[in-house]
Amino acid sequence: MKLTKYGHACVRLEKDGHTLVIDPGKFSGAGVLDGADTVLITHEHFDHLDEQALREAAAKNVALEIYGPEAVISRLGDIAVLTRAVRDGDRFRSNGFDIAVAGEWHAVNHPDQPVVQNVGFLVADEIFYPGDALTVPDFEVPTLLLPTNAPWVKLREWVEYLRTVRPGRAYSTHDGLLNEVGLKLIDNWLGMEADRHKAEIRRLAPGESVTLGG
Repeated sequence: MKLTKYGHACVRLEKDGHTLVIDPGKFSGAGVLDGADTVLITHEHFDHLDEQALREAAAKNVALEIYGPEAVISRLGDIAVLTRAVRDGDRFRSNGFDIAVAGEWHAVNHPDQPVVQNVGFLVADEIFYPGDALTVPDFEVPTLLLPTNAPWVKLREWVEYLRTVRPGRAYSTHDGLLNEVGLKLIDNWLGMEADRHKAEIRRLAPGESVTLGG
């Protein structure tokens, strides 16, 4: 299975001729939905959900399937493709990808902002993407997509999360708001954890791909 990092918080997975995209938001970059068969949305924030881009993709491909929490699916309204609300504990199959759902709520961002629904996705028993939360799943995680920068997460928190989940490998996500200095700091901290865990733990540059099992 091929994983490609797109801008900020978006990834594409390709397997057996099918393409799955997670969290194509406003910062993802051009072409992220081209050829997509399945789209998974963790929550409704604009850096993870670009409604207009989804509607344009649906107009081009009536076989597209979109999954996310109820709050996301309700926002898509009458989009003319299959949509389905999912929640913690659900399991389903879409276009050759087996998917499990874990988590319920976004991490707290600001005391005056409501906490929105947020679900994480385990794809092909290989890749876990928690969205904007540090959800500790009740299953093994071979590959973790690790949020490393956001208003809602501290360095200490994501390091402790990584050490708790103990994935076989991990790649940074949610890092599109950083400049070169910030990215270099993330690279250094990830390198320290890679040495500690004796595992591949690093940041993928936008457009970079890796091949995984599953």
